[in-house]
This record gives sequence, structure tokens and C-alpha cells, in this order.
Amino acid sequence: MDVAVIKKNKKKSVAYGRDSALKALTTAAMVLPGMISSAHAADSEVTIQYGHYEEAKRDIYAPSANEVSAPGVFGLEYETGKVPNNFHPITVDSIHIQAKTSFFDRLKFTGNYTEDTWSGATPVATAPAGFGGNTPITTDGVVTGASPYLSSLDDPGVFFDSNLNPVIMKKSVLDISAFPPEEIKEFEAGSQLVHTMAMASPETRKQGDFNLSYEWDIYAVDIGGGISIENDYESRFVNWGGRLDLNNKLTSLNFSQSYTNSTTSALLDHDALPYLATVGYSDKIKNRDSKVNDLAESTLVGEREDWATSLSITQVLNKSALLEAGVGYTHSSGFMENPYKAVYVFFEDPDQPSGLTNGTAAYRTVAYIEERPDIREQWNFKLRYIQHISPLDAALNVKYNFFHDDWGINAHTFEGNWVQPLGRGWSVTPTIRYYSQNKADFYTPYLVSKNKAVVSDKDNLENYNNIPQENFSSDHRLSGYGALSGGVVISKQFAKGLSLEFGFEYYTHEGALKLGGDGEGGYADFSSYSVNGALKVDIGSVGRSIAYSEHAGHNMHHGTPAPAGVMSAHMLDTAGDWMIGYRYMYGRQAGDMLQGNNKINDGAIQASDSNCGGSHCYVAPDEMTMHMHMFNIMYAPTDWLNLMLMPTFIDMSMGMRSLAGEPELGIRDPDYPEVSHAGHEHMTGGLGDTNISALFKLYADQEHHLHLGIGVSAPTGDVDIELRDTHGVELGLIHYGMQLGSGTWDFTPNITYTGNSDKWSWGAQLSGIVRLESQNESGYRLGDKFQSTAWGSYNLLNWLSMSVRGVYTSQGALHGEYNDIHSPIGPMDSPESYGGEYYDLGFGVNAMVPTGDLAGNSLSVEWIQPMEDDVNGFQLEREGTLSVNWGYAF
Repeated sequence: MDVAVIKKNKKKSVAYGRDSALKALTTAAMVLPGMISSAHAADSEVTIQYGHYEEAKRDIYAPSANEVSAPGVFGLEYETGKVPNNFHPITVDSIHIQAKTSFFDRLKFTGNYTEDTWSGATPVATAPAGFGGNTPITTDGVVTGASPYLSSLDDPGVFFDSNLNPVIMKKSVLDISAFPPEEIKEFEAGSQLVHTMAMASPETRKQGDFNLSYEWDIYAVDIGGGISIENDYESRFVNWGGRLDLNNKLTSLNFSQSYTNSTTSALLDHDALPYLATVGYSDKIKNRDSKVNDLAESTLVGEREDWATSLSITQVLNKSALLEAGVGYTHSSGFMENPYKAVYVFFEDPDQPSGLTNGTAAYRTVAYIEERPDIREQWNFKLRYIQHISPLDAALNVKYNFFHDDWGINAHTFEGNWVQPLGRGWSVTPTIRYYSQNKADFYTPYLVSKNKAVVSDKDNLENYNNIPQENFSSDHRLSGYGALSGGVVISKQFAKGLSLEFGFEYYTHEGALKLGGDGEGGYADFSSYSVNGALKVDIGSVGRSIAYSEHAGHNMHHGTPAPAGVMSAHMLDTAGDWMIGYRYMYGRQAGDMLQGNNKINDGAIQASDSNCGGSHCYVAPDEMTMHMHMFNIMYAPTDWLNLMLMPTFIDMSMGMRSLAGEPELGIRDPDYPEVSHAGHEHMTGGLGDTNISALFKLYADQEHHLHLGIGVSAPTGDVDIELRDTHGVELGLIHYGMQLGSGTWDFTPNITYTGNSDKWSWGAQLSGIVRLESQNESGYRLGDKFQSTAWGSYNLLNWLSMSVRGVYTSQGALHGEYNDIHSPIGPMDSPESYGGEYYDLGFGVNAMVPTGDLAGNSLSVEWIQPMEDDVNGFQLEREGTLSVNWGYAF
């Protein structure tokens, strides 16, 4: 059917043609690159999504035994020979929560929360293989770790021939000046390049944003904003735009603008700072003292602004096809460098010939933080076509994108996917994508300067002024390369607007895949995979809500919602009912250290090394925070049985301080690496344990309800998270309390009673956690846990109540200890300093929407105030816990 036929039927057919094409467009669009599909926009919808990204280990080159060795660090020597890559690859765990709702039909609100935690090794710089990077440090013949080799100013770093081609000495020496030229005259080509890698401990980013839009008959406007926060980077942004429908809504013009202000506050780690020249950023570096070991911390601070504008047109060609074209422009200014990327500059001293044969000369080396232009102009052109294939009820979505900027990058993206319904609510969407770009004008693996290096000071201005380029970067993302990825999304639509999606994508990055085939060398190649899962509920189409049970005359919570901190506190009453929920918990510890229920000073901690995992006590925790996101899916197959699945996502951070009276450690002291690393905030995050349980109704009438919960906790949370290596020392596993799960299968029983009368309601619960295994893969197990709680609640209004709750918790200490490398330096590293008895008082506010479009939604907030702690070992006192619980039953 063509456009003319559509116009005869006017609004009905036009709406069908436009919406049908738009549905194909948005169904095939990706929320994450190549991953979970975004369904056709609903007026009220909740989406909860989890994603995991992981890179394969990169090919890391180490010099072979007949090649030159690099000089040692801290009295150690680098072992020569090719060795396996012991750098952990980059991994990222993320959650995304989106909520949409409509007010007054035309006003729509969308809110998003995203959190991701990443860790692993990333490339810092690039150099010829003969330079000696990425060689493992050995002690007594045992490999103890690998560290980037960033600078060699006091020793020859690499050799170049008269044509500036890198070469490698075949004879292994540590001091070339000690050998006459005739003994070291053999060379071989050394043009192979290698990435210098560096490990990073886990870091977490959090982002929240919103969008408000208002629609009229033929046009709409929207405005939004948000903020993204991580340890070393903060970005704040606003956006606005609109849409104008023409030609009986067959044509839509879209316009949007955004402004972003970003601040980089990169800690120049004490591991790398001695090797990195920072002279180019002397006006941007701020110094401060750490709370640990009086370490001076240097922070590189930079500001950046981005203005972006985009225009697009969407044209319905017929009821089965849609075409979209657009153009975007972004102006960026300010600090655009990655402060964790460096470029090696090799300096020749023309006054000090090496005396080597074949015209070969020795070059001294300085590693400089990369420098990019302060302005970037970017253009983006896109073209997208969507075709509905009627015989198969499928949709084909193809897209081409061209990118150009004034840094010299031209990039092409070709993408296509096929959305194929399979019947009974199933659909599958395979996707393929190809990307190619040429390198930035200032990209270079390394630089060679025909100027003398000033050896005494790596930050000497004379060296800096002799760098042959004004801007330089060895970041492989600015090189010429191609990328090919393919994936599939499988979705299942259930009754009542509930859907589940699962996606997988494999990605490969290679210089040889670049259009024309002249991309970066194979040393920069890598591959990765991503998996994602999403739960979506279209609240507008789920049918009747069950805010009030039709057969019982009271709501599903039998009076009022339970306090936010109580889990498994209620049941669904009717077979076939569903409930989804999201619970957020925030906990913080800070203040004094406790022994039992008494405050203690640092001297008591230092009195016995057994208080710190059998090692000397250097530090104590200064503060610790925990954020937990719990997602609840409940289904009632009968009126007496509920099945529940509850995955969790956790992130934690810990700051430490030196114990009073501890002497400052010198850089050559044996415990210096462990203690100095405690000057950084330690962070972890990712998927926690997953609870699977069943609730059995034991008794229920108009006023009283009693049910039993039996469940197991699956060990899906990591218990082998490590701190990154520092100063060539492998620190090993992080503190026990910062692992993400128990690592064991656990039994989780509970029994709950609730009652109500008029405006009053009350309840009580006994619950426990029993560890079913003697130890986890890391050699320990958490202590068993018992908790009892009771609460009372009063209805202020028919939809609003307040509650008071008492809580008693008893938890045992850890059993066993780490079976792998661990560097204890404080009480948090002792298994005995976990668990205890805790007494708390909770204050809550509970709300439920009984009628209207949002009926079935409930929201509870509770603050738990610690009243008394009686801890095992030495622990930091608790400040309190905040719980927020949202649920929707249908």
C-alpha cells in the first residue's frame, strides 16, 4: 500500500503506518551496542537490565632469553623470556533501571539509573618490544607480578639504527657500557611493537538522568538532564529538543541539543608518577596528603565542555517502510586527554655515541602523559531504513553512519538486524555491525627525538620542548582499525505485559579489518564478548492491578506495606498473580573502632598482630559504604504457593587511615607496597548472590496471616576479587568484607506473621542464613546468620502509613582464611573481625496507590538506626542503613 492509499483512510491508517514502522525501528534499536533491544515506547513501563562485558586476554610480548633485559626496580631484575600474559582482562558489570510514566496523557516522564563497575588491565603506552615492557618481576626465581615499564632515563631504553628502526641486542646485558663494542655487535630487527599494560583495581561509575516531554497533536517538546559520577570523573549534562509532525504525521522533523560540562580529577598513582613526565600539565596538578603513610597524592584536574546539536527527518514511505536521515554536530573544548595514557619519547644524545656497530645508537627514554588538541569539531551523518516483511511478519533494519572530525578521523559504520517473531511471544533478533576508521593526525605509537635528553630530571623543560610533535597519543582507539561484531537478542513476551530478553554479542578489533587494510599492527588486536538480560513490564497493558484483593477486601500486604527493610514479608493471594520489585539498600560505617561494644584506641589494635590477619597492623578502616540493588520477581502458581527470584547487584568502597604512632614507611621497606596502596579508596562492584525461594501460606483470614519461606542463595557473587599489583608486588585478594558474595550455597529459611485491625497493622519475622558448604573457592566461609524483627504500623491515610521496627541480628565470624595471595595490613583482613550481635531501631514511611492508572504500585522507605553493637574482633562502628523498596503487583 502506498502513501496515497494511506491518506484516504487518514488518521487510522496513518497512525498504523507510522507506528508500525516506528515499532520496527525501535525494536531493532539497541540500548547497549549490539545488545538488548528497546521495545516500542510505552506510556508506563519499567525496565531492569543487567550486562556483563569481558575482553579476551591480549597478546603481550616479553623479550626472549637472547634479547636485552631491562634494568631492575627496587633491587629486583626482570626475568627474560616469553611468558604467559598474567594481566587480568577488562571486565565490566552493569545494571540499568528505567522507569516511564505518563501524567495527564500528554506529559511523559522517563528516569534512568545506570551503574557499572570495571577492572582489569588496559594499555598505557606502546613501545618496541626490545624496550623490555611487560616482563614479569621475579624474586628468588619466582614470578611475583608484572608491571608497566614506563621510563628508562638513567639507562639506554632501546636501540635504533641510522634509519631510526628499532633493533634488539642478541646478547643479554644489564649494563651496556661494561661491554666493548665487539662483544655486542650482533643485532636483529626489533620493529615489533608491544602495549605496556597496567592493572586497575575495581572502580564504579553511577549515572542518573531524566527526560520530560509534552506532546500536542502535531508537535512535542522535551527537556532533560543528568549527572555521571566516578572517582576521577564527573559529568553534568542537560538536553532539550522537539518533534514536528507534518504530512498527516507521515513526516517527522526532530531537533535536539545538549550541553555537557565535565571535570577530570585523575589521581596520578604513586606507582606510575615516578616514571611519568608531567611537565606539560604543571598548571593542572594539585597535591594533597593521603590519610595513609603521609603519602603525597598528585591529582591532574581538567575541565571540558561539549555542545551537541542534531537534526533528523523520519519519513513513512508506506505502511511497511520507514526512512530516517540525520546530521549531528558536536563542539568540544577543554581537557580531552586520557590522563592514564602515555607516549614514549626516545631521545638520542649526539654527543655521546654508543660506539656500537651498524650505525646503531642507544636512546634514553621519557614517558609523557598524552596531549590532545584542546578543540574538537565532530560531524555525524546517519541514514536508516526499516522494512516490515509481511509474509514473515519480520522487520529489517539497516543503518549507515559516517563520522568526521578535525582530528583527522573518518569513520564508517554499517549495521543491520532482523527482527523475527517466532510465535507464542518469542522473537529473535540477529545483528551484525562493521566499523572502520583511519587514525587521528597526532596518533603515534612512540616518538623519536634527535636531541639530547637531560638525564637528571625526567620533567626537565628542555626534554619537553624537544618533543617532535605538539600533540601526541598512543591510545589505540585513535589508531586506524576495523571492528566486526555480531550478536543475537532473544525475547519472550508473557501475559500481562511482562517480557524477558537475553542478548549476546562477540566483538573483534583488528588493524587489518580497516577499510584499505592499512590499520595498526597486530599488537593492538583484541576481542570481547557481552551478555545482557532484561526484564520489562508494560504497566499500561498488564491488566488489573491487585492493590486490593477482590476476594478478601484488603490489600495484598494484609493491612499496609511491610517496612522497606523486611524481605519476603508478604504473599500474593491469587493464582496467576505476579509482582516485580526493586529494593535499594545503602549502608555506611564510620567513626570509632569497636572491640565488643567498647570504643578502642589505635594502641589496642596494634597490641597484637593477630588482630590484623597475622600481619603487623598498619592501618584501620576510616569509612565504608555499601550500595545494594535487589530485584524481585514473584509469581503465584497457586493461592498457597509463591515462587520468588531475587538477584542482587552490589558496590562497596572503603577508605583507610594510618594507625596513630605508626612510623612512615620508606619506599624500600618490605611492607611499603601494601601500605601505600591503602592510600587509595578500595572499591568493588558487580553481581552479588542470587536468592531462589518459595513461600508457603500456613494460615490466613481477614486479620491474620502466617507463611513459611524456604530458599537457597546461589553463589553468583565473586569471592576472588583482587587488588591490582603495585611496585612489582602482587597484593592478591582484597579485604574479606569487600567480596561480592558468600561463595557458598546457603539455606535461607524464614517465617513471617502479619496482622491488621482498622488503621493498625503489625508483624514479626524470624529469618536465617545457614552456610551449606565448609568453604568457598577462596578458602573461607561466612558465618551463619540469625535475625528476628517485629514492627507496628499506623495508617495516616488510606494510602500512607508510618512504621516502627526493632531488629536483632546475630552473625558468626568467618571460618578459615584465604587460600591465595593476600596482603593483610589491618583489622579488616582478619577473619575474626567479622560478625557479632547488633541491635537496631527502624523508622519507615509506606505508601501504596490503591486506585487509578498507577494502582498496584507501592513504595516504602526505612531508616535503620544502630542502637548497640557487640562485634567480633575489631570493627568500624555503623552509622545506619537506608532501605527503599518499590513493588508492583498485577
